[in-house]
Amino acid sequence: MRDWAKIAKAAEDLGYWGIAGIEHHFHSEGYEVSPSPGVINAWLAAQTSRINIGTNGYVLGTQDAIRVAEECAVLDHMLEGRFWAGVSRGYQSRWTDVLGQHLGTQATLSDGGAADKANRGIFEEQVELMLKAWTQDSFDYKGSRVQVPFPYETGVAGYPGADTAALMGATDEVDENGAIRKVSVTPPPYQRPHPPVFVASSSSEESVRYCARNGFVLTSFSPASRTAEFARIYADEAAKSGHPLPLGANQAPVRWPHVTDSQAAFDKALMDYDADIFENFYSKFFKHKMPVGSDVLQGIKDSGLFLGGTVDQAKAQFAAEWEEVPYEYSVLIWHWAQQPTDDLIREMELMANKVYPEIGGLAGPEERPRAQWTTP
Repeated sequence: MRDWAKIAKAAEDLGYWGIAGIEHHFHSEGYEVSPSPGVINAWLAAQTSRINIGTNGYVLGTQDAIRVAEECAVLDHMLEGRFWAGVSRGYQSRWTDVLGQHLGTQATLSDGGAADKANRGIFEEQVELMLKAWTQDSFDYKGSRVQVPFPYETGVAGYPGADTAALMGATDEVDENGAIRKVSVTPPPYQRPHPPVFVASSSSEESVRYCARNGFVLTSFSPASRTAEFARIYADEAAKSGHPLPLGANQAPVRWPHVTDSQAAFDKALMDYDADIFENFYSKFFKHKMPVGSDVLQGIKDSGLFLGGTVDQAKAQFAAEWEEVPYEYSVLIWHWAQQPTDDLIREMELMANKVYPEIGGLAGPEERPRAQWTTP
């Protein structure tokens, strides 16, 4: 945690827009130890003063959407608007299926099967509930798995403080018979209508169109050819929905970079910091399976997700992507603490000072035109 704060401070000093962790559980192997994103965000908020902080993201099918809305609203106030909320659907069955059992959530890899469709339905209901909690002074909700209030048909009868709530609470919380018919999440977020919402996706066009209809930032774990395709689909769908945006707006391709002094050093960094998790974890879930005896280094490069080499090589690779699509964001992942903290910060410095100027510098999204809307 101390070194994570050191990294956050370095990112802030270098002018990065934001820093994020993820939500994963049960990682006895040690790859992804990040079970409490809100607590971690609060810790990083206490160590910084300018950088935006979020998570990428809350796996909503394993959560209580109202509790997530409350936690995010509190964090948004703590950070005075420097907070953003990332959400995702969940692809790791070991923990998604365990922690999502209250909603019937099962992990999925966007294969269009029954579990995938059920997972998507749960996720979209949870997002809808979260948005209602953020944007409406009082609300009710009747979904396929969650009712607010409960029971929905009768409301909460016999609540001892109903008269006080009716007198001083939010509008329409209490009906004429003293039953609780709506609830009010307090406080509302610091940002209005709510913090920016980022949605993680790897390969689903349906997710792209869903994000475009709702104005969410698409965080794409896909190589350049796919992220460019997704950006065009997003712009088209946003325009159809009555919210036209320039190409690349609300887009955040994910890349794993290394900036080194030679090609040999780049290859060594991939092997030292990325090969183990790529071969023994990532490749188990996604489309870059690693057969026994295969060339792991070449597999990493063939994935299209790992960029870099020398400063000039990294500049050329990032510039080529941004020339095709001027993405609003760039999400960078380093495998810390597989990579030592000081070496990671050294690469962050090179990215900020040498590579990013090639694609327009580190101008924050607030300096570019963006649409904001919500569909509670």
